[in-house]
Amino acid sequence: MNARTHRFCVAPLMDWTDRHCRFFHRLLSTRARLYTEMVTVPAILHGKRDQLLAFNPSEHPVALQLGGSDPAGLAAAARIGEDWGYDEVNLNVGCPSDRVQVGSFGACLMAEPELVADCVAAMRAAVRVPVTVKCRIGIDDQDSEADFDRFIDTVAGAGCDTFIVHARKAWLKGLSPKENREVPPLDYPRVARLKARRPELTIVLNGGIASIDAAERHLDTFDGVMLGRAAYQTPYILAEVDRRLFGDDRPAPERAEVLGQLIPYIDRHVAAGGRANNVLRHILGLYHGQPRARAFRRLLSEQGPRSGVGGDLVRAALDLVEGPPAREAAE
Repeated sequence: MNARTHRFCVAPLMDWTDRHCRFFHRLLSTRARLYTEMVTVPAILHGKRDQLLAFNPSEHPVALQLGGSDPAGLAAAARIGEDWGYDEVNLNVGCPSDRVQVGSFGACLMAEPELVADCVAAMRAAVRVPVTVKCRIGIDDQDSEADFDRFIDTVAGAGCDTFIVHARKAWLKGLSPKENREVPPLDYPRVARLKARRPELTIVLNGGIASIDAAERHLDTFDGVMLGRAAYQTPYILAEVDRRLFGDDRPAPERAEVLGQLIPYIDRHVAAGGRANNVLRHILGLYHGQPRARAFRRLLSEQGPRSGVGGDLVRAALDLVEGPPAREAAE
């Protein structure tokens, strides 16, 4: 494991990894590479960019994930993303949802490697930041290793040198997005063979990685790992990333310390017209496995959506699990 060059990434998750979630995750790890939810090209070109693209400077390094299949549109969207300050632009070639298929992007693009190569070439010509691809190992009946190798080789030929590979195939017909995360079996060896065959490429493994122990093991084979639901549902595992995977000397932040830093962020968001629950919904799993975790979740879940709520609710939740002395020390 090379601590200087490997990557640890938090996956782009629709409706989850918004800017508030990413700010929270950054309080837990300074080294994790964060990804936006997938944003479609038409939304960026014609939508409200302040809502779609704004992020806190503390989120760096942060990548913008795009959904689209038109090279010119993707190039324009990538250029806008670079102008907004994103450190990387990632093309989604892995999402199997019906909504994405209707738009002819996501995992269905694995059937069209030449088109993906054209998209990558257009994006790379438009920006200076890295352009990467997140994909599956196959789709439907087009899931042989030869198919996968051809896809990678074709897209790499357009200049993409970093692939985030979800080590499952996707069934575009017959399985829901949730089932596509669980039913197709994981095939880490196929991704490992890709890395052995194309050692010059940066290969980041995604899919089924649920702990820092597992991430550490995979970094012996791959250039990086990406955690999704484990990082979201049990976010405190991110607190070990900097020390264990990157060798940082700083001790892992305590949960109370993280909440102490989150309180002013919530108050600023509410003062600007936002709702506290925009942030609170992302922290429900912070005390997973700890005493009074259920009471912590219940308080935030029941009170968070109410109007007028702010950082004081977090103080109350912190008192509930840690006691007032810990809360006062965090502040």
